[in-house]
Amino acid sequence: MSTLSLITFMPVLGALLILLLSKEKVYLHRFIALLFSGISFITSIALFCSFDRATPGMQFVEKISWIPAMGVQYHVGVDGLSYPLVLLTTLLSLLSIIASFNITNRVKEYFFWFLLLETGMLGVFVSLDFFLFYIFWEVMLVPMYFLIGIWGGPQKEYAAIKFFLYTLFGSVFLLIAILALYFRSEPHTFDILQLTAQNSQFIGKFQYVVFLLSFIGFAIKVPVFPFHTWLPLAHVEAPTAVSVILAGVLLKLGTYGMMRISFPLFPQAALWFAVPLLILAFINIIYGAFVAMAQKDMKKMVAYSSINHMGYALLGMASFTLTGFNGAVLQMINHGIITGSLFLLVGVIYDRTHTRDIHAFGGLGARLPIYTGIMTVAVMASLGLPGLAGFVSEFLCFLGSFTSASQRVVFSSIPAFKFFTALSVIGILITAAFFLRMVQKVFLGKFNEKWAELKDMNFRELIAVIPLTALTLWIGVAPGWLIRMMDSTMSSLIHLITGVK
Repeated sequence: MSTLSLITFMPVLGALLILLLSKEKVYLHRFIALLFSGISFITSIALFCSFDRATPGMQFVEKISWIPAMGVQYHVGVDGLSYPLVLLTTLLSLLSIIASFNITNRVKEYFFWFLLLETGMLGVFVSLDFFLFYIFWEVMLVPMYFLIGIWGGPQKEYAAIKFFLYTLFGSVFLLIAILALYFRSEPHTFDILQLTAQNSQFIGKFQYVVFLLSFIGFAIKVPVFPFHTWLPLAHVEAPTAVSVILAGVLLKLGTYGMMRISFPLFPQAALWFAVPLLILAFINIIYGAFVAMAQKDMKKMVAYSSINHMGYALLGMASFTLTGFNGAVLQMINHGIITGSLFLLVGVIYDRTHTRDIHAFGGLGARLPIYTGIMTVAVMASLGLPGLAGFVSEFLCFLGSFTSASQRVVFSSIPAFKFFTALSVIGILITAAFFLRMVQKVFLGKFNEKWAELKDMNFRELIAVIPLTALTLWIGVAPGWLIRMMDSTMSSLIHLITGVK
């Protein structure tokens, strides 16, 4: 088994092994899940040493004929766009499995579905054949449905069904787009790289219609307003580790799909859609921040902040500049790290108190110093404090958008990108307001004696969250290594779409 296949399929091999074991062997289920996910993570780290940052194209490519009659191939590879997301997926999956060791209900099934979900996510990021891409895209639906529907909160069934139907709805649009591309291309092919190289075939109304079909399919995953309504409920009802994966990885599948498929295959339609995408990004940023500010439930607050933060990634993508694209991909990574930390930390306090109401606490800073310190770092990174990861990516997204060369204008002579970028800065202020209010209500002020017996974070919880905290600090201080990883690929992508080097 070659390297990328090993990374992708090692989790599902672990899942199949778990199926062979008796359900009573709980510790063995946990160990196998940890081992096979760990192998996938370590192998993805090993690729870092061999990854050529100066090469814009695909690396570690594997191409095997699969269904010759249809031209379907097992075709995988990674570049500066997909490899950072593969790293993020394997890391968050491993840490989420550690965080899941407190699961006691139907443990065998839980880890089976979790490992299958990991393989589905990795498969989407490495697939270079549309048939393979769509299989992995659909494979993710079933594990997430069961993980929310069985191990979730009081409204778990409704949340799981809503997630499933929304995502399936988007998948229909994506399938139509894939079939349209296959039958329009000459010769017929599902090869994403070949279709991208021959994108001059897709002209006229066909390009705009199929672009919109693929965009809707990916926008639901992001989620872009107004397709966002499934997200908060799914987050709130999902178990902690599943919320981490949902926010940290699944939302990135939408933005990744746009940058891998929608933009390079339909460059004229993408540039035509730049200002509408800019406006949607602005709505995500402001709407997500305002709704998050209205929440009393910490988990719901973090969920709505994800809508806000993915808006920054959309802002960078809408700019069609190298700075904006680098910022967008970096924002995907940083959001996964920071929001993953926040969901893990909210889960820590919920496991102890069975409430997430910010008004139920007070003065916890003096009693839980370790928890308070780690939560404060995550919160400050999420609101964009300089020196932490969130600031770097948000700054690049704003800079790329503000300096976009688009000539489209709104409101007389005010350039659209400058106008909406300036307005989007309000989102940072609102984000700071609701996160600082949470810190004040939960950690400062008079201590609520109801929680006198609360204990600080244990070893397992620290193991799950400290790597994310360390990355938050490292990327905030020295983001260059990550930007260099994606820079040549983003430069090539910008040239492909705009013709500008």
